[in-house]
Amino acid sequence: MRIVAAGARADLGQLEQALTVLSTPQLDPGRTGSTAARLFYAYAEILLALGRGDEALQWFLRSAAADIDGVTDAEDRVDELGAREQK
Repeated sequence: MRIVAAGARADLGQLEQALTVLSTPQLDPGRTGSTAARLFYAYAEILLALGRGDEALQWFLRSAAADIDGVTDAEDRVDELGAREQK
């Protein structure tokens, strides 16, 4: 539900508020599974939209590590951002 609420905030251009919605105790890098992977991914997307690419890359990496069921394309996003960083 928080991911949906954050997405709505982002759609309204309220990116900082979207980040706040996702900033909960569940945003623990030690978590794994599809729920954690999706949360980390959504957090990374908002960071990226805010122009915080380095932080976004870290959260996409965390999403990829947590995504034991393959529900996100976080690994692809890591590759994309890594390629941008090298240019």
